[in-house]
Amino acid sequence: MGMTRWMWGAAALLMLLAPIAASRADEQRWTEEDFLNKAHLTDPYVVVLSRDPAVADTMMGSIRTYVPVRGDTFLDLARFYGLGYNELEQANPGIDPWIPGIKAKSVMLPTAWVLPQVSPEGVVVNIPEMRLYYFHKRAATGPQLVTTYPVGLGRDEWRTPKGKFKVRGKTVNPTWVIPESIRAEHIRERGDYRTMIPGGASDNPLGKYRLELTMPGYRIHGTDIPWGVGMQVSHGCVRLYPEDIEALYPLIPVGTPGEFIYQTVKIGARDGRIYAEVSPDIYNLVPDMQAEARSIADQLGWSNYIDAAKLQAAVEAKNGIPTDITLGNEPLRPQGGATVAPPREPL
Repeated sequence: MGMTRWMWGAAALLMLLAPIAASRADEQRWTEEDFLNKAHLTDPYVVVLSRDPAVADTMMGSIRTYVPVRGDTFLDLARFYGLGYNELEQANPGIDPWIPGIKAKSVMLPTAWVLPQVSPEGVVVNIPEMRLYYFHKRAATGPQLVTTYPVGLGRDEWRTPKGKFKVRGKTVNPTWVIPESIRAEHIRERGDYRTMIPGGASDNPLGKYRLELTMPGYRIHGTDIPWGVGMQVSHGCVRLYPEDIEALYPLIPVGTPGEFIYQTVKIGARDGRIYAEVSPDIYNLVPDMQAEARSIADQLGWSNYIDAAKLQAAVEAKNGIPTDITLGNEPLRPQGGATVAPPREPL
């Protein structure tokens, strides 16, 4: 089925990546220093939250392209450009993720995202998208700032659940006390009888930083396997690249609210145009994604401004790329305080 199913266990993932790691060592194309020094770690985006699509600006970033060279892999490119492996693979079907420089003249970097339809507060993790959004606390008259990072989530048998929470604590170099259910798996799969892994250990799956949540059994933390970001490899917790959690950690005060959501379809606006971003239904929870898309458009009150055929095509593609679905070729313009668009029947 290919990597788009994201249903490996950690052992299978390591077996798959072993030859890639050897190749990377030979090529010396990317180093940990490259990732730790990537420039965009803490840069927030400014968004404009509005029910009027003519003035709303709820799409962040921009799509870019990259010319791959010898030694590149999707794993390295995703990490350096702040993407999950899933985002890069979905945006570049048909390109070999391990040797993209052999045949591909360019790789699309889907570094643009539509905001999820949520209350703009605290930490939001969109499960099918495998991406975290942090809505900075907003001053009464200030702009809304949003920081976003890719994440790794739970395997199909350890699904990351939907639900609200608060950040109840923060830990540097956390010790991992292994739950009995996971310990039994470790014993069965690799004969590992440990009951805990000390903080700072190279194989501690929590990494260096952990956000503790009021949702029992779940955390947001780093990882000892960075290549698992953008994949379903955890036991349900949310994993970030080591450099990303290090940047996010000081931004989040204890008491910050948050939510795990499941939105395969997001609809937003920029420059008077409406965009849909559609992700695969990784846990198979949405029986009709076309109906889901139409429902979101109705909730926003934007159905009359959306081209139904364009929306259908975006849903069918499921490539995670914001796609223009506006009815007509001209941007929507406010006129006398109201948005103008060609009259039409609702979707």
